[in-house]
This record gives sequence, structure tokens and C-alpha cells, in this order.
Amino acid sequence: MNIRSLTRGDGVVIGAAVLLFIASFLSTYSAGDTCVGKYCPQTSGPNAWDGLALLMSVYLAGVIAAALIVVARALPQPRKFAGLEIGQVGASLALFAAWTSFWTIIDSRGAGAGLILGLIAALVLAGGALATPLVPALKVALIGAPKPQAAAPYGAGPNPGYGYPGAQQQQTGQGYGYPGGQQQQPQAGQTYGQQAPADASAGGPAGATPAAGGPADFAPFWFAVPVARPLYGEDGSPSPIAELAPGTWYLAVEQRGQALIAQTQDGRRGVLQDTTGIQRG
Repeated sequence: MNIRSLTRGDGVVIGAAVLLFIASFLSTYSAGDTCVGKYCPQTSGPNAWDGLALLMSVYLAGVIAAALIVVARALPQPRKFAGLEIGQVGASLALFAAWTSFWTIIDSRGAGAGLILGLIAALVLAGGALATPLVPALKVALIGAPKPQAAAPYGAGPNPGYGYPGAQQQQTGQGYGYPGGQQQQPQAGQTYGQQAPADASAGGPAGATPAAGGPADFAPFWFAVPVARPLYGEDGSPSPIAELAPGTWYLAVEQRGQALIAQTQDGRRGVLQDTTGIQRG
């Protein structure tokens, strides 16, 4: 799971779930109403935990829906339940919670703070779940991707971490951060981390070579995505084989028109169709 793949819409969903959980402890009916079940006007009204049907159909249903939506976003590959992606199940459950909350407050003879706040939270939760894929402002990453560090001269500067093209060598003598652990030696006058021309002998970073039919002057390079983006199979399958997450460096090994053939850290290759806003290393 990668929390950097969460969006602003997921932040709205999480906040609404927290508000919904708080509302479950507040009074659902005002104390001045006529008796509701065993509760009388002289006592404070019950909260959602005093009624299992209301608790499960509105408050806990909303919290579970938010959990499913967030988990589905953070997973590298979509998981399914009963043939549906768990994110879709979560969005449907959020809509059900808002629908039930609305008619519960309409049918009440005096809604308390718990019902009113619960309705607001359920509506925000359902709105965030349904609007996130449609509104560009909600699709922005909740936690921005780190900016690539400037390449330092060979042997100088701290280790910027896995996958970065300027990663320093370990004492074992192998280049750290390149898949396969192959050592990358700079050429004369070249700073470490600077891209070298791709040719048949060098093969570019990680030994990757552009496939036949690619641009002759294309050199493999490292890049990061600003938001989570799907990686599709090279066979043209409509189902994603992986999801590229912000904050992680990936290797572009070939260019096909506006798309890139990207390689993940576990060696999988696929087509990145949306290359807008990517950060080159």
C-alpha cells in the first residue's frame, strides 16, 4: 500500500468518516420529543449505539465505505469482491448510508445533533466518493511527490534513495537503485546521475534497450508520476497490470508516440498512456 496514491477526494472521504463516527455518539433525537421506544422526554435522547439498525445502516456503513475506498486507492492493483472492485463497493455503500440517513431524519419527530451531523457527514462522504473520479481538483495527490534532487558529482552527496538515477554505490561495488544491481560508471566529464546516450553496448540504465520501432535517439530515463496512474499491458489489454504511485521512480525504456513503455521495480513492463506532468530524474 502506498499512501502517496491518495487524492484530495480521499481526504474528504476520510474526514467525513471521522465526522460520521463522532456523530454516532451524539443524541439522535431531541430530549423534548415524545417518547421514542423506552426513552422519555425527561431523559436525554438515545444515540446511534442504542439502535443497531440505525448504527449499521448509516454510521458504521459510512465508516466501512470510507475504509474500502481508501484501501482500494492505496493498493497497487484493484481488488474485487463479488465481481466488483472494492472501491465501487465502498462508493455504493456510502450512497446507501446517505440515502438511509436522509429518510431517517425526514421520518423523525425531532432530530437531534447526532442525526443532523450524521446526515451532513454521510452526504459529504457520498459526494466525495462519487465526485473524485470526475472533478480534476479532487484527483490531485493528497501528499505531493518529492521533487527530484539535483545530480551530484560522482561519489559526492547523500544517497537519495532507491531508484533515483543519482543513487550512490554501496561498498559492495554494485550500483544501488538500478534493477539487477548493475554498476553504472560515468564517462569522462559526466556527472553521476546524468543520462548517457543509449547504444547497443551500454544499453541505457538497468541494461534496458529501446525496442525495435522506437525513436532512434531515445535514451531510457527515470521518472516519477504526479498522481497515481495505471500501467497497461503491452498486448493492448484494457485492464491495468499495475499502478504507478507518486513518490517512486520508474524506468522509461521505450517511447511509443505520446506513451511510454515503463518498467516497475519488480521488473514488470507496461504502457503508460498518460505522461502529462511526469518528473524526469
